[in-house]
Formats: sequence, structure tokens, C-alpha cells
Amino acid sequence: MLSSLIVNGRSQPPGRSELTAPWWSFTKTVLAATALTLVRDGRVGLDAPIPDQPFTLRQLLRHEAGLADYGELAAYHAAVANGESAWSASEMMQRLDGTRLRYSPGTAWRYSNVGYMLVGRLIERLTDLPLDDAVSQRVLIPLGLSNVRFARTRADLQATGSHSNYDPGWVYHGLLVGPISQAALLLDRLFSTVFLAPDLLLQMQAARALGGPIPGRPWLRPGYGLGVMQGAVDGGLTLCGHTGCGPGSVIAVYRICDAKASVCCAAFEADASEGAVEAYVVEQLVQALR
Repeated sequence: MLSSLIVNGRSQPPGRSELTAPWWSFTKTVLAATALTLVRDGRVGLDAPIPDQPFTLRQLLRHEAGLADYGELAAYHAAVANGESAWSASEMMQRLDGTRLRYSPGTAWRYSNVGYMLVGRLIERLTDLPLDDAVSQRVLIPLGLSNVRFARTRADLQATGSHSNYDPGWVYHGLLVGPISQAALLLDRLFSTVFLAPDLLLQMQAARALGGPIPGRPWLRPGYGLGVMQGAVDGGLTLCGHTGCGPGSVIAVYRICDAKASVCCAAFEADASEGAVEAYVVEQLVQALR
């Protein structure tokens, strides 16, 4: 297990943390942070309807917009398993009937990569920039991140050491790759600096409760906020961050803050389960708090 640990804003010496890896769905946290900079700057409201859509930015970021997800399509899984190139976004939406809402916005919860694809499009429209540039200018550079980029081709992923022939185009909201130390640093600086106002950070962590314990994973009371998974684990602690997985690897990036310390850990492992990587992160966080 490769990991990076930050305690009170300072990196600890865990070892080979400079591995460049796919961040998978931790990308959602970065997209949410980018969108919240637009809220901060008065460019969009969290609870104002998005133009030409029946849902708000808050509902998109919290997976409450009523949208489905292409992960439910058997044809998607077959195409990925066969190493096929990604469908165009319009073809994916047509196959999924992606404009049809599955429930009234705000009344239920359903994890949706399609929702974050729409978040990315909103960011591009409001900034008049390609998503790569908007994320870089609004989040990565201000937080002092380096060597983080969007994967666009199979070669971009294979350059991370991945042995998969996966086309990153299948991640329709975009797939960031970068050192796992930078993932930990991003989450730490997002919540421990004045990058976003305290009120926005509180709203980011205002999570919708998603039930009780998840078998094989450390969550006792899981929830989802604005681009972050947040909930209770053993020891009276609350995790905030995101897990991501894709062909051949899992990454988990989480933060715990108590009276003594603010601790952030990112861990990555090939061919692991989400639960195993999350449990390792929890173990590292608990040890750092002692």
C-alpha cells in the first residue's frame, strides 16, 4: 500500500508517496471545489436553478439531482472489459436516456457520474475556459499543487504504471492523475486554509445520511456532502474525503480533524478493494492522532 500522510499541514515520511496515479472519483472533490470557487465569486448560486435544468448546483454536487449513471448499463461494462474506446458523451446519454430524471430533484439520492459531467460543463460555461484550465487556475495553482493533470489518452494512464488498456474517456467528468502526495495535500489545504470561506466549507461537509454500516468497509454512518464522502467510523471519528476506483486500482483520500491535530491521508493500491484501502487510511489517521 502506497500512502502519503499530512499532520497539521506538514508531510510525514511514509515512503514512496510520489507515485503518479489515477485519482478516479477523488476528481469529484476537485470539481466540487472548483464549482465552489464560482459560488464564492458570485458567479453561481448553490440553490439557484441551473439554466435549462430542473435542479440546482447543490443537488448536482450531492447526487440529489435525479440523474442516472452509465454504470448501470451492461453495455458499458462489456465495452470497458473488451478494451473498447469510450462512446461520445451524446451517445452515452442517448443509451442511458440520461436526460430523464429518475426522481424529483432533492427528494432522493443516487450516485451519478453524469451529474459531475454536468458540473464540469457548468464550470466551462461560467469560466469560458476548458475544464483543464479552469481547474488548474481556480484550484490546483492557488493550492500550490504540482504535476496534476487530466488524463486524456490510454498512454496518459499507462504512464502512471497502469497495466490496464482503459480509455480515460469513459470517465465523462474527467480523470485527474497525479502524485498521491498531492491528493493528500489538496484535501488538507482545501479545509485548513482560507481558500474557501468557513461557511462554504461547512456547506461542503453538510452530508446527506445514507444509512448504516457498509459490509467490508469502515463506515458506521456514511453520508455524502458536496463532492465529499463524509461519515462516522469507529472511535467517534468522522472521515471527510473521497474514495475512487477504476480498472486495476483504488485510491482513498481522507481527512480527520479533532482537538489535537488535523490529519490527512491518501492511500493507493493496485488490485485492492475499496474497503481495504479505506481501512488502511483509517488506521493511518488514527495512529497519527495518538
